[in-house]
Parts: sequence; C-alpha cells; structure tokens
Amino acid sequence: MAEVEAKSEDKPEKPKVPYEVKAGLFLSTAAGLGLLAGFGSALASAKKQDPKSFDAGMIGVDASAKQKMAHARHLHETGASLATRALGYGTLYAFTGCGILFFSIWKLMGVNNLTEFRDKCGGILPKIPKNNPPQSRTEFSGLNDLLQYIIDKDKEEKAMKQKSKES
Repeated sequence: MAEVEAKSEDKPEKPKVPYEVKAGLFLSTAAGLGLLAGFGSALASAKKQDPKSFDAGMIGVDASAKQKMAHARHLHETGASLATRALGYGTLYAFTGCGILFFSIWKLMGVNNLTEFRDKCGGILPKIPKNNPPQSRTEFSGLNDLLQYIIDKDKEEKAMKQKSKES
C-alpha cells in the first residue's frame, strides 16, 4: 500500500486549465477561422471579378516601374497593403463608434460607477421572471430528446388553440 501511495506522490499533478480559458480559446479559434474564411472568400471574389488587376496588385511594383506608372491613370496597390489599410480603418471606426456610443449612454444616464449603472439599467429594463419551480422539463438526455420535446409541446399548443377556436 505504501508503495502505491509513494508512486502517486512522485508523479507531478498536471495543472488544470480553468473553464474560462478553454471557453476563451474556443471562441478565439472560432472567430479566427471565421475571419480567415471571410477574408479568403473576399479575395476569391475579387480575383474572379478582375483577374488582371488582382494579379497586378498581388505582385506589386518595383521602383523603376513606379516612375513609369506615376503618369498612368492610377497606381495599383498590393492586395496585402490594401487589406491592411482597410482593416486599420475598420478597426478605428468600430472602436471609435462603439466608444462614442457607450460614453454617450453613460453620460446620458448620469452615472459615476458601474454599480449605479447596473442599478439604473435594472430599473429601466424589464425584469426576467424566475422559473422557480420550473413549469416544464429542464433536463434532457440529448439533442434528440430536446427536439422531440419541442415538437410535442408545439403539437399540444396547436391542439389547445384548435379547441379554443372550436368552442
């Protein structure tokens, strides 16, 4: 017995990763994949619309060609620099717009800290009714069980509406 306990004490315990870290990592991964898919589809769409200009933008221009093209109608920008500039402007507009919106709401409410803000919002917004004790099922064995429950409830409600129309 003592040997088994000694062996288990020798093994270092792996640190547990908190749930919040796992959830944050999952959401970050999902958002990153979504951004990557969106950017890829936008690039594919741009290439499909005008392949010649797209290729010229992807290759870029060297210094001697820049002087020749300076007199041309317009100068192509590489796709990466155009995307970086667009991302920068979009980020700036999003942060500025949201900041102005949140700051104006804060000032219009006339609050000084988050506790006051929560109290004022709690007074303005409708209260969420407590479901205690629950009026229907709250535990399901799986997704199929939940969907079947929703279908059955919907059928019951339709039958009750039909009865009330007939009476």
